[in-house]
Amino acid sequence: MTTRTPPTWRSTTDDIAIHIGVLGSFSLRVQGQDVSLPAGAQRLVAMLVVRGRIGRSRLAGMLWPQATEHRALASLRTGIWRTNQAACGLVLSDHGTVRLGLEPHVDLQRLVERSRLVLDGQDPPDDDGWEQGTLAGELLEDWDDEWLEPERERLRQLRLHVMDAEARRLTRLGRYGLALDLALTALQADRLRESAHRLVVEIHLAEGNVSEARRSYEACRDLLEAELGIRPSQGLADLVERAVPPEPAGIDRELAGIG
Repeated sequence: MTTRTPPTWRSTTDDIAIHIGVLGSFSLRVQGQDVSLPAGAQRLVAMLVVRGRIGRSRLAGMLWPQATEHRALASLRTGIWRTNQAACGLVLSDHGTVRLGLEPHVDLQRLVERSRLVLDGQDPPDDDGWEQGTLAGELLEDWDDEWLEPERERLRQLRLHVMDAEARRLTRLGRYGLALDLALTALQADRLRESAHRLVVEIHLAEGNVSEARRSYEACRDLLEAELGIRPSQGLADLVERAVPPEPAGIDRELAGIG
């Protein structure tokens, strides 16, 4: 009797055999076909995507925190079996640890790798999905698992820093409209982040729009005072004061216009 060797699928840039999506909703594609996994198997794969190799007992406890250790480990075994039924070899368990096999293409990993290029001062990838992938898609947005919260915050901070870096790069290239749009997107994501307000001010000044720079600074000042009871940093205030002389008030403003 001949033993049939299960196929081994490996992802390459030319032919992506296994694709796992965790930005937005969970998805798994094998050889171009959508594959449905039970909820427990989805969470198993998602945690391995986000956290990497994990010890069996710890993994079982994180995925099934309400179950006894014996029951949680049994659920883990079932999850591994069901996942490998859909994609043979996708989850590997050895030496007391569990990890992903087959080198799948993962949207989160791709986003992080390209983000690091931008933060290192290199040009962003030249592909249509880069900007959309950077600005959209919360990590497993429909799930309420507690272990996801710190991972979501890490991704949010990464995106904010990438948007800042890319807006500054566009400003240096003189592409002020695109830079400002990106800076305002970052500001919308976190309106109390002073560095985002400063970036908006810097772009206005680079473009020569001094009145817009002052207006943006004043909006930042009013917001921080109202929400946090603090004023903008002295560095931001000095930046504006050096570039934008104070406007005359009342009748002096009218006289200045006449003069």
